[in-house]
Amino acid sequence: MPDYFRQSFEIHGAAFRDAPSIPNFAKEQQMAVKNDRWIRKMAREHAMIYPFAEDQVREGVISYGVSSYGYDLRVADEFKIFTNVNSTIVDPKHFDARSFVEFRGPVCIVPPNSFALARSVEYFKIPRNIITVCLGKSTYARCGIIVNVTPLEPEWEGFVTLEISNTTPLPARVYSNEGLCQIIFFESDEVCETSYKDKKGKYQAQQGIVLPKI
Repeated sequence: MPDYFRQSFEIHGAAFRDAPSIPNFAKEQQMAVKNDRWIRKMAREHAMIYPFAEDQVREGVISYGVSSYGYDLRVADEFKIFTNVNSTIVDPKHFDARSFVEFRGPVCIVPPNSFALARSVEYFKIPRNIITVCLGKSTYARCGIIVNVTPLEPEWEGFVTLEISNTTPLPARVYSNEGLCQIIFFESDEVCETSYKDKKGKYQAQQGIVLPKI
């Protein structure tokens, strides 16, 4: 080994040895992912999810219901499909509702390289010490169909507005009343100071498909 490499290793090795150890907060701070038993208990006793599928339904459909560490929600049969017919600018502060075509039915066709908004079949009530993240179903992801949902915050409630992107150059089918994405529940080590309900969030208790607002 060249001398300059050896000297570098000796210097940096000594620095690493002398550096203070990283504190272990594992026992002091924990954010646990919640399991199927907890999800069932909260749905039955506190109406956290309604309507609620206690087991995973898979036969002949894109699966939905309780999984080991999450809940696969269903997409309802209401959709707003994006269109550029009016050539408007997409502005989250001043969103033009004419950018969507409304559709209701058992199968929604999302145009190539476009997206649609939908809502969940289930109504959610998130506990104060819980926050959720949402991940798309593998079946749709393998077809280039991506689902985006922002976190469901502590004490938020309502039907979930779902954004479904078709990243392919071909039309894509989305099946109503079947699974679309999975909600994963995380419990904080301590209750938050201010919940979504406390701050009167603009999407609280939302019904149907809600467009952007400020």
